[in-house]
Amino acid sequence: MKAVVITTPGGPDVLQLQQVEDPEIGDDEVIVRVEATALNRADILQRKGMYPPPKGSSDFPGLECSGTVESIGKNVSRWKIGDQVCALLAGGGYAEKVAVPAGQLLPIPSGVSLKDAASLPEVACTVWSTVFMMSRLCAGETFLVHGGSSGIGTFAIQIAKYYGIRVFVTAGSDEKLAFCKDLGADVCINYKSEDFVARVKEETGGKGVDVILDCVGASYFQRNLDSLNLNGRLFLIGFQSGVVTQVNLQGILARRLTVQAAGLRTRTIENKAEIVSEVEKKVWPAIEAGKVKPVVHKYFSLSEAAEAHRLMESSQHIGKILLVV
Repeated sequence: MKAVVITTPGGPDVLQLQQVEDPEIGDDEVIVRVEATALNRADILQRKGMYPPPKGSSDFPGLECSGTVESIGKNVSRWKIGDQVCALLAGGGYAEKVAVPAGQLLPIPSGVSLKDAASLPEVACTVWSTVFMMSRLCAGETFLVHGGSSGIGTFAIQIAKYYGIRVFVTAGSDEKLAFCKDLGADVCINYKSEDFVARVKEETGGKGVDVILDCVGASYFQRNLDSLNLNGRLFLIGFQSGVVTQVNLQGILARRLTVQAAGLRTRTIENKAEIVSEVEKKVWPAIEAGKVKPVVHKYFSLSEAAEAHRLMESSQHIGKILLVV
């Protein structure tokens, strides 16, 4: 088969489409013939040599895919050859075939094309596990997502609105903020021209929001704490501005704040299967009802992976970027 290989740590041009060995199937796995895969920030870090795949996982980038089941392991009962699926991966999506633990497969939601379904697993599992399962965001609360026009952000806006939550977003341009507004965001903040802490306090009568989902990290940490309501929860899923900062701990104690951080890639197979199961129960109905839709900015071929990475690093996109096999 063909796969995108990271030939050496570096810039986008180190990504090369090469002939490689087909993946081997385990007893609890299926082989998926890939229709499409989606870019994630973790792919860029892996390309740079900063985020190696978990032991035993594929060395090829790609944390999600859609496609057709080509073969099944002897312990697999739910899926059969020919099923159209999408999947959460630890790696290997940038390829014509990938081996996937059976518990990390999802059916294609009705109303979504096989190609566009590649944009769903990573964002759905990330948002549901962090914001809803761990931070317990619920109807009637307020929610701030940084990077509202990103793949995570565009999905988070829609699913939060579906569950009756008031949504705040930050983004860096009027075009991106307008898109977020169209998706249902209630309060849209341009972080380049506004102080998001002041705006959050203004919009909440001085209280702050209940949950924040943050991919920025160090430079936003204290400001995020200052933006939280009593019993507020901050969830970190990225550190684009770094990992070292100083913080005033008094607010955490005084307002009983919770700070958590977690990634999907390094979780156990069992934990991922639990998250995928919850997503199928709680998120897929919203997609099938047309209340949550894939947001795809542009499609590239596997051979154009370097160009796709350059687009993601430019941040001149809204939603997901897909590689089509």
